Amino acid sequence: MPTPLNSNAVAESASRLGLTVRETPATVEVISAETIREQGYRTVSDVAQGAVGVTAGDNPAEPSAFSMRGFTNSQINTLYNGIKIGPQNMTSRVMDTANLEAVEILKGPASLISGEGAAGGAINFVTKQPQTGPVRNEADFSYDSLNSFRAHVGSGGSTNVQGLDYRFDVSRSSLNGFADDTNTRTLDVSGQLNYRVSDNLKVWGAIEYREDRSKAYWGAPLVPVAFSGSHATAGIVSGTYISNFNGTNLGPVTIDDRTFNTNYNVLDNRNVAQEVWLRGGFELKLAPDLTLKSQAYAYGAERSWFNNEVEAFNATTNTVDRSRFYVAHSQRLVGNITDLTWDTDIAGFDNRLVTTLSSSYLDFVRPGAANFPGDSVSLVNPDRGFYGLLTTQQQTARIDNEALSFEDRLKLTRTFSLVGGLRVEHIGLDRNSTDVNGLERANFPFTKDWAPVTGRIGYTWEAVSGLTFFSQYATGADISANNIFLLAPTQNLDLTTARTYETGVKHVLWDNRAEWSFSAYDILRKNVYAAAGGMTLNIAGRQESKGVELAGAIRPIEPLRLWGNIAYVDARYADYDFVGGSFSGNTPPNVPRIVANAGASWRFATSWPVELGIVGRHVGDRTNSDDNTVKMNAYTVGDLYAFVDVPKTVFNAVDQARLTFRVRNFTDKRYAIWGDPFYPDQILLGAPRTYEISAAFKW
Repeated sequence: MPTPLNSNAVAESASRLGLTVRETPATVEVISAETIREQGYRTVSDVAQGAVGVTAGDNPAEPSAFSMRGFTNSQINTLYNGIKIGPQNMTSRVMDTANLEAVEILKGPASLISGEGAAGGAINFVTKQPQTGPVRNEADFSYDSLNSFRAHVGSGGSTNVQGLDYRFDVSRSSLNGFADDTNTRTLDVSGQLNYRVSDNLKVWGAIEYREDRSKAYWGAPLVPVAFSGSHATAGIVSGTYISNFNGTNLGPVTIDDRTFNTNYNVLDNRNVAQEVWLRGGFELKLAPDLTLKSQAYAYGAERSWFNNEVEAFNATTNTVDRSRFYVAHSQRLVGNITDLTWDTDIAGFDNRLVTTLSSSYLDFVRPGAANFPGDSVSLVNPDRGFYGLLTTQQQTARIDNEALSFEDRLKLTRTFSLVGGLRVEHIGLDRNSTDVNGLERANFPFTKDWAPVTGRIGYTWEAVSGLTFFSQYATGADISANNIFLLAPTQNLDLTTARTYETGVKHVLWDNRAEWSFSAYDILRKNVYAAAGGMTLNIAGRQESKGVELAGAIRPIEPLRLWGNIAYVDARYADYDFVGGSFSGNTPPNVPRIVANAGASWRFATSWPVELGIVGRHVGDRTNSDDNTVKMNAYTVGDLYAFVDVPKTVFNAVDQARLTFRVRNFTDKRYAIWGDPFYPDQILLGAPRTYEISAAFKW
């Protein structure tokens, strides 16, 4: 049965032991498809921003980028049905939520479950699964004031073949941006068959095709307040800036109000990805206390970026300097994950042990620009022009990965459990890089192997019914450079390590009508490469992060629901010294000290039930680069919604029909949502007020 914070859900990305969120000694959130629908989350970035302490930004170079507990981008593993395909800042894309059953968020170092790269945590996207029982169908449609639309049709249930269940979904969206000539189109087709051969054996197979095509928005340039004059805005950014791109001193900076909707990208820009998943496996009960599960998978992706990516104001010429960039990916991944679960009794204590063996092989080819055409355009009404001449060079990465892990829960009493695990992993990398003439660069090709050992130890104690205390110590490991696909032979080839201490409480009360959770944590990551702008990296000795998180939800009376969460984090660099200065004590980019969400809804028990709701979100000050000289100011935004459930007597063909009207950012707040530290001359702005109407049907 769901609880207000959904802590009765099982999160496969947090533990292979089949534990619920409350039984796991870590902070885990599971956002269900029902919550996604009610809150109007259209993309996975929307979902993440409703979670405790998580922020997100869809900067086109790294779509669906996340920040939590002081860590961002490739320091957070992105998983698809529990499978990692590579560093987030290379592989993730804008994804619609229509085909998702849930989004799972595991906070803190998470290498035990998801392997290398999870210093800050992991986010898992779970596709809708078959269910046993009568066939249920659904359809959803929406349209908004930017002329965006979404459509989804899904169906699932049992077939006429005994033991055979299915699920099929197809969704299409076209989301228009608020900047001129910006748009993202997505297509997602997914399907799965489950066949229960006998009481002891189930086999299954799944296929998914995803596509997204964008005319991308790369942000608004930072502009001198002195140049903008009366067009300077307050409350979006503040601070002073020396251009990373052209070196001119902009002094105090602002976002010019004439650039709110300006697109500085070239006319022939494109940002495209096509992805295919094949997955299949079985679940076999070898004995009453012994279960074997295995899945094999194959994944392929083709991605390309062809854009003007730099928009840097030049204080000498009072124009915007631009620079083009092209890169493409051809990625192939095959692998297998096999689990053996043993339920036994040790000296009278219940014990569950899961042994997991996983292996994968990844081939990654990355042709990219060898030249970077550029020009200068006016700040207002720029001549967008075209990309121009392109010459390319190529990089490759081949990665083999094998891991053996053990996870165990020992119930010392009915209410107290020890939960721990250990992962031994091998990562083998082969890298090559050639120039425009196809000649290998100095120090290439090269190979490197790592063998990290990571784990977790913790406990859960249900002191009284519904009140659970937990603590854990967990470790993670990842490549110290920006990501393993681009690791250069001259960079530090050692692994970086992360560890966390965490303690907290999870409480369900009042006959499951109220729930709250609290956690406090201390994370340390050593030997960190950090973005220095212009695709270059600096090395920081340590990154430290300490914080607390609080979430709660309650239904005091049947028609009223209240919920909220707040997170505080103090994230700092230490031993971050380089030629010419030090960033020790500075905060990493895109890390707000405070993030808070709150919402309320009231359901009117009329003949046509109506629900009214309001949701608010506050994000504290952030910086866009390690030098911390430019601040993206704190902002508070809110959404309003109203939906009506149309009685079945009106639409006899459907069992449930819901019409929803939603106002996003109802105060029309202008704010900075994200800054790319590789492109610190520009800031991504949040969307202005939009109106949306949607309809959902189930039958």
